[in-house]
Amino acid sequence: MSEEVSKERVLEMLQKVKGPDQDSDIVSLGLVSEIVENGGKVYFSISIEPGRAEELEPMRQAAEEVVGRIDGVKSVAVTLTADRKPGQDSAPQAGAAPAGGPNLASGQIPMPNIKNIIAVASGKGGVGKSTTAVNLALAFAANGLKTGILDADIYGPSIPRLLGLAGQHPEPGGDGDSIKPMKAFGMEVMSIGFLVDEDAPMIWRGPMVMSALTQMLQFVTWGELDVLVVDMPPGTGDAQLTMSQAVPIAGAVIVSTPQDLSLIDARKGLNMFKQVKVPVLGIVENMSYFLCPSCGERSNIFSTGGAEAEAEAIKVPFLGAVPLHMDIREKSDAGQPITVSDPKSIHAGIYRSIADKAWDELERIKKKNVYTPKIIVE
Repeated sequence: MSEEVSKERVLEMLQKVKGPDQDSDIVSLGLVSEIVENGGKVYFSISIEPGRAEELEPMRQAAEEVVGRIDGVKSVAVTLTADRKPGQDSAPQAGAAPAGGPNLASGQIPMPNIKNIIAVASGKGGVGKSTTAVNLALAFAANGLKTGILDADIYGPSIPRLLGLAGQHPEPGGDGDSIKPMKAFGMEVMSIGFLVDEDAPMIWRGPMVMSALTQMLQFVTWGELDVLVVDMPPGTGDAQLTMSQAVPIAGAVIVSTPQDLSLIDARKGLNMFKQVKVPVLGIVENMSYFLCPSCGERSNIFSTGGAEAEAEAIKVPFLGAVPLHMDIREKSDAGQPITVSDPKSIHAGIYRSIADKAWDELERIKKKNVYTPKIIVE
């Protein structure tokens, strides 16, 4: 944190805010989460009892107001979060919303400017999900669609680096409460990585993670988009369920590598989307094989064809196989994804083919009217 906006100074000011009991302050009650500051923008949450969000909204506003008085503070974002009681099911219940967030029982977060939201997910990390999400989004854009990408991977945001935006920060919106998405290669982009330092550990509890996700959906001034690609966190925990329930996801793309261990975790992701009634547009087999950059010889390092066989077994489309290749890795590390930096390459063609197949499946689902957004968690 900067010298002017220190954690100690923020906590000192927050001691002026009375807690829910109107006796002790929110700091001494231990209700204030980890405080994040970046470039004069301060973010934190206040833990409350479930169901008291509306009643305690003045407390939230008071916290924003006192922190906003600190010299050097440009903006303050405070959310109310509700920890679960011991023994409560870890999965959000149907229609439940994070405290201070949207009322999901009456619908989901309104996204009027976005026609389609496509989630890119994986059952585990390390399978190249973010690289796939970025190139898929850029392939949609190359096909003439107005495209945006949201990095919902709170604990490992990599979209800023993959798009050459590392170290940059978004501008506030005109109303003072919202923020404008960043721009890269003609796409709108948002990530928690723009709001915190790249090396800062994200030591956040589940409720704060969920609040951060809903804020990035609700308070970003997205333009008119044909499609918003969401790079989901790996796994099938609270953050993934929050995203699946918070917005009307039109379809999901599952990324896996060919070997059995990855496919086992991919099945968990598939089952999660089934539970929340989100259609799976297909499976991508990433790192399907290795192409030697010198001789062009193909080696099946992680086996091959496993994801295609899985797609056939569970009767979802197989969208394509992406090789493990130096060009994809080098251009991703340089913030110049291969889909735009080398659009005539074989690899860029593979990503465009995946985008075409995913979009065709989405259109097929719409035409058959087999998908009605509905939140059901069994």
